[in-house]
Amino acid sequence: MNLPIEYLLVAIGAIGALNLIAAIALIVRKNVAIDPMILAQLNRLETAQAQEARLARAEQAANSDRFAQNVSKTIDALVAFQKERFDSFAISQEALRKISEENLKDIRAAIEKQLTSLREENAKKLDEMRKIVDEKLAESIGKRFSESFNLISERLEKVHLGLGEMQKLAQDVGGLKNALINVKTRGAYGEAQLSAILDQVLSKEQYFEQYPIKGGERVDFAVKLPGRGESDEGVLLPIDSKFPIEDYQRLTDAFEQNADKETIDGLRKAFEISVKEAAKSISQKYVCPPRTTDFAVMFVPTEGLYAEILRVAGLHEFLQQTRRIVVVGPTNLVAFLNSLQMGFKTLAIEKRSSEVWALLGAIKSEFGKFGEVLDKAKRQIQSVANTLDETGTRTKAIERRLRGVEALPSGENRDLLGGDSNGEANID
Repeated sequence: MNLPIEYLLVAIGAIGALNLIAAIALIVRKNVAIDPMILAQLNRLETAQAQEARLARAEQAANSDRFAQNVSKTIDALVAFQKERFDSFAISQEALRKISEENLKDIRAAIEKQLTSLREENAKKLDEMRKIVDEKLAESIGKRFSESFNLISERLEKVHLGLGEMQKLAQDVGGLKNALINVKTRGAYGEAQLSAILDQVLSKEQYFEQYPIKGGERVDFAVKLPGRGESDEGVLLPIDSKFPIEDYQRLTDAFEQNADKETIDGLRKAFEISVKEAAKSISQKYVCPPRTTDFAVMFVPTEGLYAEILRVAGLHEFLQQTRRIVVVGPTNLVAFLNSLQMGFKTLAIEKRSSEVWALLGAIKSEFGKFGEVLDKAKRQIQSVANTLDETGTRTKAIERRLRGVEALPSGENRDLLGGDSNGEANID
């Protein structure tokens, strides 16, 4: 394939000198037949191009060397400048460090001086405070010691007096114990306590003292229980005081001395027998129905004695069921009498209920008459109200008639109508 020379020149011009080798390679690949003159020209161009490339490379290498030298010089200048700046900064830092050390020394010296002065002042103040505290403490301790000594002296004196009183009380207790050994004295003590309780709860009309029941036997107290009817005279409740202290005292002494079980059981059995004998005596002497209730009350004057009776198994039930005796102490006697008082009040209410019923019947009859009188008064009041309404109607009619009449002054009105000094017309 032969291409015109103009086409090749145009291709060479279009491609440029830089792409000449690529164009030749393209022509060779296309198997284009080239004119020898053109081929020679191309060879010359290729040689020139190669020479220009060598020159360009040499110039580029020279430029690169110059650039590298300039960069190296610039870097060396920057390093020298940076080193100079670092040296200057190090010198400034060193000067600043020296100044800071001098300032720190001055500050340390001033602080140490102030601290020394402060320690000295604190030491002086602490010494002064210690002296004041020591003085106050010595004064307070002396005062407290004096007050405590006086208080202890007073307490010891009171203890001494108390010991004297206790000795006297022990003597009195011993005298009381000796007195209670006597049966009559014990009986008088129990009766006095029972009398005081009854006097507090009941009135004198509600019980008898030393009242004869049967065969000339006199019970300590007999409480009157009212009957249900008007003709029923009621019954008597016998209350007798018992104080079996010998067996009880022996039992309590055994407990205090930590005696063995057999001894305690024997003493408790003896105590139980004495209580049963006392209850049997009351039951035989004072329980006499229908004059009295079918049971009696045995009063024991101490709570310890009453508690010991309750502590004995089955004793309280035996006394109630077999002997018909109710055992009471000072405390539950009051509750027992209060229950009797409630019974008295109930019976009184039952007695008065018939009277109240009759009174209510009379009130009902009178209330019927009162209703009749009330109806009559209502009719009369209604008649007066009707008359007043009619009078009001006539008054309004007269007022309508007199609306056109002119009213006279009050003075002329009194002269004309002959009124009194109060301004009221005297019309006969």
